[in-house]
Amino acid sequence: MTELRKKYKFILYGAAFSALFYSCDITKPYVNKQSVPDNLYGNQVTESETNMATLSWKEIFKDPLLQELISEGINNNLDLKIAAANLQAAEANFVQSKQAFLPSLSGSASAGAYHPSDKQAPNKEIYQLYALSSWQVDIWGKLRSTKRSMYASYLASEAYKQAVQTELVANIAITYYQLLAYDEQLNIVQQSLEVYSKDAATMKVLKDSDVVTGAAVVQSAANYYAVKSTVPDIKNNIHLTENTMSLLLGRTPGPIKRDSLFNQQTYSELSIGLPVQLLANRPDVKQAELQLRSYFEQVNIARTSFYPAITITGEAGLYSTQLKSFFSEGNFLANIVGGLTQPIFNNGLNKQKLKIAQANYEAAEYNYSKVLLTAGQEVFNALYQYQMVEEKMPDRMEQIANLEKAVHFTKELLKYTSDTNYTDVLTSEQSLLSARQSAITDKLQQLQAVVNLYAALGGGWK
Repeated sequence: MTELRKKYKFILYGAAFSALFYSCDITKPYVNKQSVPDNLYGNQVTESETNMATLSWKEIFKDPLLQELISEGINNNLDLKIAAANLQAAEANFVQSKQAFLPSLSGSASAGAYHPSDKQAPNKEIYQLYALSSWQVDIWGKLRSTKRSMYASYLASEAYKQAVQTELVANIAITYYQLLAYDEQLNIVQQSLEVYSKDAATMKVLKDSDVVTGAAVVQSAANYYAVKSTVPDIKNNIHLTENTMSLLLGRTPGPIKRDSLFNQQTYSELSIGLPVQLLANRPDVKQAELQLRSYFEQVNIARTSFYPAITITGEAGLYSTQLKSFFSEGNFLANIVGGLTQPIFNNGLNKQKLKIAQANYEAAEYNYSKVLLTAGQEVFNALYQYQMVEEKMPDRMEQIANLEKAVHFTKELLKYTSDTNYTDVLTSEQSLLSARQSAITDKLQQLQAVVNLYAALGGGWK
């Protein structure tokens, strides 16, 4: 008997050693083969590692009212709450994958009686109380790959939540600046209406003095009403933008407290750092890389399906036909069984599972590359937009200054000479109004370019 036990033990150890030896090539370690190009930002070259994405949004946006709105959005935005709930689910899946390494344990108790035929035996009673434990031996690395896949998915969910916050902070800031721009447009239009109203009155006086004709009077009135008709559109834009902001803040529609556009301080220390820093700073890039890692482990899991599953089952408890002697020493029983399950006729199904996992991994590789290229393009576009706005703003101020002089000169000439008609005044006034509106757009583009660059670099979630 002793020799037989030694023989079985030798066979068992040999089988376990062989299984472990051959399992080395079944699952592969994850290696990120993707690289970040040095020219990811196009011709925007920098050698400094200083990166504005590492700054808190409070350091980028100095307006206290905007800071309050961003804080409210982070606390109440529904998309962010959904992302947080999904993160909790991903965490639970990861914890569940770790618990798969532990043996399962269940208990059972039963009592019953049966009545055989009269010729066989009297009534029988059966009482049972036992515990059953089962443990899957992770020889091929299936459970380890599952845990790694779930952990990568959990981290990807966390990165997604960060990406939602980055987008939220950017959207609140952009919406806020857009609201200020509409306010400024309305203010300029109302100022222009006061001027045009005075112009209309002046034209009537000049007509009575035979300086201008009746055409100038009706033209001045038409100019006034043309500008006045834009007021409802601007007010409607303000109303819609306030509602958009309310939705971002997770509140019902209502007024938004705000400052004025030209009181906004533009953050000018635009440091983009190195492209490789996107891997750490930009959440959607991290999410894409973690999803790639998760799909890689799914390929490992699919490979293990071709190999046998080894399960060890143990059972221990009490068994008796008499309740009074149920806890007697002789009624104790225990056994342990090792089982091996080898797929035979479902290899076709396992092959398709492997193909699906490999295809998903390949798609995740392409998605990661696309997300990375998109991030680089967004950084380049935002920085270039800021540079172009900076270039044109001094020229815009010169344009406005000269148009103000033109309006003044043409009005004076209209009063005292016959070489000027009201069309010259009308043209100069319309050009001045258009230039002032363009100055608002320039300021808005400058502020939005900073927001877009900050978000493109991955700022806002810290």
